[in-house]
Amino acid sequence: MADSKPTKTAHITEMPITWRNWYQHVNWLSVFFIIVIPLMGFIAAYHYPLQRATAAFAIFYYFNTGLGITAGYHRLWAHSSYRASTPLKIYLAAVGVGAVQGSIRWWSRGHRAHHRYTDTTKDPYSVRKGFWYSHLGWMIMKQNPKSIGRADITDLNKDPIVIWQHRNYIKAVLFMGLIFPTLVCGIGWGDWVGGFIYAGILRATFVQQATFCVNSLAHWLGDQPFDDRNSPRDHVITALVTLGEGYHNFHHEFPSDYRNAIEWWQYDPTKWAIWTWKQLGLAYDLKQFKQNEIEKGRLQQEQKKLDAWRSKLDWGTPISQLPIITWDDFQTESAKADGRALVVIAGVVHDVADFIEEHPGGKAFISSAIGKDATATFNGGVYQHSNAAHNLLSTMRVGVIYGGGEVEIWKRAYSEKPNEIKNQLIQRAGKQVIQTSP
Repeated sequence: MADSKPTKTAHITEMPITWRNWYQHVNWLSVFFIIVIPLMGFIAAYHYPLQRATAAFAIFYYFNTGLGITAGYHRLWAHSSYRASTPLKIYLAAVGVGAVQGSIRWWSRGHRAHHRYTDTTKDPYSVRKGFWYSHLGWMIMKQNPKSIGRADITDLNKDPIVIWQHRNYIKAVLFMGLIFPTLVCGIGWGDWVGGFIYAGILRATFVQQATFCVNSLAHWLGDQPFDDRNSPRDHVITALVTLGEGYHNFHHEFPSDYRNAIEWWQYDPTKWAIWTWKQLGLAYDLKQFKQNEIEKGRLQQEQKKLDAWRSKLDWGTPISQLPIITWDDFQTESAKADGRALVVIAGVVHDVADFIEEHPGGKAFISSAIGKDATATFNGGVYQHSNAAHNLLSTMRVGVIYGGGEVEIWKRAYSEKPNEIKNQLIQRAGKQVIQTSP
């Protein structure tokens, strides 16, 4: 009797959410650490007063653990935008784990997949699935590991600090996230409970929410000065919330640049921290994209916006789509009592009937050009028309003269049939060719 093959169990994410299985879709461990514990912290804070010294340390530790994510997890390990000395790497790994956002290896692997597959189904926190999904949902709802895009982390697997932190993550996160801030406040000024609540739980909560904004708000709010094909955006509010990570459109275009903000007035304390570490000999090989490439990207996006704006304006019928009219038909149509007010300029026929009364130079001048080639007159023979006049004229196109125009027709006729017209007298008035009687 043949052995039957075991049936492969489908991942829970491949099943629709129902009232009976919804709890199976929830990542309860993440819910406990990201939602339940912070709520407990806020409830405890309501009953326990905040001391000034504890508040000061909580803010100080907030910025340090925040830098652990922005300068450490993100710009150093995920993007290798600069190189750090061993003491600096140990510091960043320590305060980074204090932000309670996973290990360097786990965090960087997901972030590299996010950059490689931005806004696609393989993006682990794609904003295309909704603002709140990219902010929080991707962590509290289970994900199918097979649906997340692949990312190369061979370099991280060779970093002993990264590997040590990953293997000892639970111990490290409990110590740096809760025990260390409690010890500082307790030993320092006797505020053990306040240190645990404010410098521990609530400080970690605010750091987490700030970082989550890079996944959500930075893909939702702001401008796209370098590329608008994907969702990343630049905005000062996001930068203020995330220690300078708010210039996200620039970052996604130039991810290996150690900066997020390239203008002196843009808020990016992480950039200045890295620069300061370089001056102290702790960081080196700070990577910057060439300014020429940055400006090319900015110019191309501006041109794209201008082209989109231009496409909404009336520039007249394209010359290639205009009907071809012979010179004789043009003059015949212009001579009719009920005919159109046609004028030829640069070989293109224009119907100026609706503009005669509005002509700034008076209707007599424009009326005198009907049925004629007014190229020289329009282009400076009498008056040098403005750019606005040229633009307005283009909206009046109705046809193209066969052969180009009156001047071109006579030139062509002379070159093609010289024996037939060689005895005709042709006089030149400047560059304008006119025929006179023999």
